[in-house]
Amino acid sequence: MTEAEPHLLVVDDDPRLRGLLRRYLSDSGFRVTAAADAKEARAQLASFAFDLVVLDVMMPGENGLDLTRALRTERSVSGAVPVLLLTAMAEPEDRVNGLETGADDYLAKPFEPRELVLRIRNILQRRPTPEEPAPPPDIRFAGFRFDLGRGELFRDGDLVRLTAAESALLSSLAQRAPQAMSREELSQSAQFSGNVRNVDVQMTRLRRKVEPDPRNPRYLQTVRGTGYALRPD
Repeated sequence: MTEAEPHLLVVDDDPRLRGLLRRYLSDSGFRVTAAADAKEARAQLASFAFDLVVLDVMMPGENGLDLTRALRTERSVSGAVPVLLLTAMAEPEDRVNGLETGADDYLAKPFEPRELVLRIRNILQRRPTPEEPAPPPDIRFAGFRFDLGRGELFRDGDLVRLTAAESALLSSLAQRAPQAMSREELSQSAQFSGNVRNVDVQMTRLRRKVEPDPRNPRYLQTVRGTGYALRPD
């Protein structure tokens, strides 16, 4: 896996199809994150920068059309992310409705997986880049580089695998480095749902991946009476 791989968010409430899409797109050269509904998709979009969203239209609660429409009203990076809609509705007016919400393309189910890959690549190729905002600066410590825009950690150029919770925790600390953040502040991330204890558990796991001596952390420090802080070199 390399930095150049486009990062896709696949959103579908059908676990079988979601799993198939994840495996096929991963085998086709994409980095894939999956979400089961609009709520989970919003949490992922708030934590990571995606290159494209593959979004099912017919989902319980907030459906794909509503989510696309909401994204297009946001003045943020996630508001501009390309969207490819998937739906079992194949009538022409359904396609028009999908495009009118701000979707970049529309593919009716059932579909040929190769066609899905081609449509994704076509969208990515025509995506404008000159007006894209400059990515946030990377945070470096020891031999690590944390890409704030993508929520990815690299060590000597190699990707360090982080869970979504570990990435969210490191991202929050990196944005405030070297200042300390309280456990309560960190727990407000969508990945922790207000659970302060979960922050401590994820910090322990994250230290095992980045600290030479996790019991005596040099970079992911505990600030007594406050919480945690990332102290880069």
